[in-house]
Amino acid sequence: MRTRGKDGFRQPVDRLNLITMVATTSPLPSFVRTAPSDPTWRQAMQAEFDALQDNDTWTLVPRPPGVNLVTGKWVFHHKFKSDGSLDRYKARWVLRGFTQQPGIDYDETFTPVVKPATIRMVLTLALSRS
Repeated sequence: MRTRGKDGFRQPVDRLNLITMVATTSPLPSFVRTAPSDPTWRQAMQAEFDALQDNDTWTLVPRPPGVNLVTGKWVFHHKFKSDGSLDRYKARWVLRGFTQQPGIDYDETFTPVVKPATIRMVLTLALSRS
């Protein structure tokens, strides 16, 4: 079977055309220390921090002696719309979970999840039996 890709025909992808995007975006920070000096990245970092605080993702506690701390880092991305124009600057705070040791830092890795079919069945039984 011959496809267009095998025959060498390629459709241009406008969203990957970097020539039109370079002039409108701030460069990705190579170091986290340079990110706060750019107002757009500082605003993205503040939005991520506010979202973590609003969702009660974590709380600051004093460090217990003799524990392994899980460190984190900032990851920066440009988010683009489907037409290739800049949508927003995205900064994420991610944890470096590879520093955890099984049996010391955590015991269980199972998370119970309910399937949507199970929820529908329980609701149907509850409705049929009033």
